[in-house]
Amino acid sequence: MKRTASFKKYYEFRTNLKNIKILLFLVFAGFSVLAPAYAQRAPIDINLIIDGSSSFTAVKNEVITWVSGRLDQILAEGDRVTVWSAGTQSKIIYTGKTEGAPGREAVKKSIRDIAPMGNSPDFSGALRDAATRQSSSYSYTLLISASPAALSSVLSTRQAGLLRFSRVEEFTNWRALVVGLNIDAKVKKSAAAFFAQ
Repeated sequence: MKRTASFKKYYEFRTNLKNIKILLFLVFAGFSVLAPAYAQRAPIDINLIIDGSSSFTAVKNEVITWVSGRLDQILAEGDRVTVWSAGTQSKIIYTGKTEGAPGREAVKKSIRDIAPMGNSPDFSGALRDAATRQSSSYSYTLLISASPAALSSVLSTRQAGLLRFSRVEEFTNWRALVVGLNIDAKVKKSAAAFFAQ
């Protein structure tokens, strides 16, 4: 009788343990499915300023591959994307919201379709335009430069304040800069608010 009672308790314990494992698995599975929905960030402005000068021709395929991979990492549903070709004069070649795979592909296609021309890219015009178009509280600006002297020409203009970058990735014949647009105004505003307390 004692053996039967202890076997019965052991069997109940094993059954309860199995049920707990199933319950934990279901909770974990539910969390895994729902977590990405809660992890989504609010849509932001994404600015891509691509060197449209003749220097871009030699690195175009490498840049397209790298930018496509980067876009897959940073783009979220609803982001507002604007792409500039900074040739002799900067111009917008794409603007729109990312809505699924077709939206991402449209952005990548606009970069593939850039026809490089001229010797010096108009980064100043693109940066100035991007700074005035900001519609969200946060933006991400990526500038691709294939021209060796292009950035120094920006630094010698009134738009030098727009070229505040937080990250530079150097490649063989080109570089990618993450630019903090309007960062000066935001820092001054935050500092004033902090010291006013």
